[in-house]
Amino acid sequence: MKFSVLLPTRNRLDLLSYAIETVRRQDYSDWEIIVSDNASEEDIAGYVRSINDLRIKYYRTEKLVTVTDNWNNALTKSNGDYVIMLGDDDCLMQGYFSTLKKIIEEYNDPELIYTSAFVYAYPGVMPGFPEGYLRSYISSQIFRSAQKPFWLEKSESMALVNHSVNFRICFDYNMQFSLVSRKFIQRLEEYGPFYQSPYPDYYASNAAMLKAENILIVPQPLVTIGISPKSFGFYYFNDLESKGNEFLKNIPDPDMVIRLQQVILPGTDMNTSWLLSMETLRQNFAKDGIVKVNYDRYRLLQICAVYARSLSGKYNAKEDLQNLKRKINLREWIFYGIPLCILTTISVIFVPKRYYAAISRQITRLTGSHPKCSANKKLSMIQGDFNTIIDVFEKAKPVFVSVKKQEVSDVHT
Repeated sequence: MKFSVLLPTRNRLDLLSYAIETVRRQDYSDWEIIVSDNASEEDIAGYVRSINDLRIKYYRTEKLVTVTDNWNNALTKSNGDYVIMLGDDDCLMQGYFSTLKKIIEEYNDPELIYTSAFVYAYPGVMPGFPEGYLRSYISSQIFRSAQKPFWLEKSESMALVNHSVNFRICFDYNMQFSLVSRKFIQRLEEYGPFYQSPYPDYYASNAAMLKAENILIVPQPLVTIGISPKSFGFYYFNDLESKGNEFLKNIPDPDMVIRLQQVILPGTDMNTSWLLSMETLRQNFAKDGIVKVNYDRYRLLQICAVYARSLSGKYNAKEDLQNLKRKINLREWIFYGIPLCILTTISVIFVPKRYYAAISRQITRLTGSHPKCSANKKLSMIQGDFNTIIDVFEKAKPVFVSVKKQEVSDVHT
């Protein structure tokens, strides 16, 4: 059984070297790494040559392409039986391949395996955590506090997708959580590339949940998602969204933007990219029960985002607020605009500025985009000294649990 690790990268050789090292140190040898270099200025090709491992394959785009295109470029160059998309600031944990090979054999080749993960923030990246942190997603609701792998029922996976098109995140969309079978990827080719839309992980994770015939949930944290000063997550969590979008270089489908011009509102680019990803999902899989994307919910998120940003004094907030007032309808103005206008006005008059950020966060929380089922609700802190993600690989020890075939039916029911 061969595993493909897709590693798209651009000008992050220091981080890439860590990710590659965690693959090379696995206790299983039948794997390949596809390094898809998105027109880097750094000598990534020279680094790959210096490793001198034929399992690590290097490809370079002729010009700078979008993240989505680079992901698909990596996928088309791979040939493993199972595929994982790994960010160059992420890592596999010890025993990733050997553990999942055993699980795949015991569970008769699942189309989609969704594992738990650690999230590692480098020192100085996350506001309020100058020394960084390591946390586990094990307490996320999708894992049910389980100690063994279990099957996700079709009705449950459909419910997760339904939450997504209603702009509620009830499972994490990062592709690092998903190990996908080659046969399943090939089965989805009739719907276009595996990765689509400005946010390819939002699209692909939901497409996989929607179409996979069998989904195995593995509650052990077998990967680590890194947040470094060069990550999109760094830009997002530090209110540098415009720089983050420049980092992604993703361009939305202009025809879709024109078609949705009466829907799209000022606010965060993240919400609009989420909208475009879900609209792409709806277009491709309309016959599978997705009636429509909840445009009203998207607009609520954007309305709240604009008022929250205006209170915090974010860049372009005043201009966005003026544009918003011109675009929202009467119902939205009565139910959302007026109450938020009153709240922000009272806050400016009576509340000290040091509380503005907290009020802004509360406005955003009221949208319910991350409900109790969200992966972001309860992340267990892991104690330890982790200066780089290699330290996480070496020191954090996931508990690996194997279930024999005869136990599968009991878990499934």
